Amino acid sequence: MSAAEAPGAAGAAEAAEVPAAASSGAAVGTGVQRLERAFADTGKRAALMPYVMGGFPTLEDSLRIGQACVRAGADVIELGVPYSDPLADGPVIHAAGTRALAAGASLGGVLEVARSLAASVPVALMCYANMLFAPGAQAFVQRAVRAGVSGLIVPDLPQGEAPEVLEICDAQGLALIPLAAPTTTAARLRAIGERARGFLYAVSVLGTTGERRALGEDLEEIVARAKASTSVPVAIGFGIGTGGQALRAAEAGADGVIVGTRLVRAAAEADDPADGVGAVVAELAAALSSTVGRAAS
Repeated sequence: MSAAEAPGAAGAAEAAEVPAAASSGAAVGTGVQRLERAFADTGKRAALMPYVMGGFPTLEDSLRIGQACVRAGADVIELGVPYSDPLADGPVIHAAGTRALAAGASLGGVLEVARSLAASVPVALMCYANMLFAPGAQAFVQRAVRAGVSGLIVPDLPQGEAPEVLEICDAQGLALIPLAAPTTTAARLRAIGERARGFLYAVSVLGTTGERRALGEDLEEIVARAKASTSVPVAIGFGIGTGGQALRAAEAGADGVIVGTRLVRAAAEADDPADGVGAVVAELAAALSSTVGRAAS
């Protein structure tokens, strides 16, 4: 069953369930421009992009988690919309999405979380193609932009549909952020890099999201291939969960570091999810602010 069909799933209830931002003064410029500034002005060795599952453990909690990430040093927030059939998500994030859906999380509620967070940092909304196409790409993109979203990540966006969606996003100033896998061919990587907006999401490992004990020895090659294919920053994700791994990604040349599963696990395990996630993000930010020493793998 798709998210749109599931009771309480994304795209169902539309009532705002979290307080909206009091001011959008920080949200100046288009989404593409805000992402450009975030990477340029990070002050760290790479921009730090924590992943937050919208609606987990509750919508209010996910807003508090996002705010804690900002206070701890996040440059961009990747905000996930819970979905019943997430092809890119490992078991930890999948379980969080399932719990969020069961609690009644909706696309409308997650966009209100985005609206509040966007007052402080750019928000990249991570969703699946069914959510995008069910109401129509034009309507979905316009709604995301009204909520202050800066970028859109759609892991299962069909290649044949990407040009049309890119045109719609470009017209609204919303960055359509593509993913590139380690096995992506050179020709396809060039095509992906040419249409990347905001940043290129380079996947560090094969498979789904999740923590790894060590990053692969080919990390430098993955980053170098991605950077050679595009003019936008390259952020590396999948498998990064420690400060040492984040620093190694930066030293490999990544312009940004995306951390997901480790933070979702912290939210699930902590008595106070926001405090638990904030502490981990602070450690990651400190590692990326380091100017001495080599990272552990």
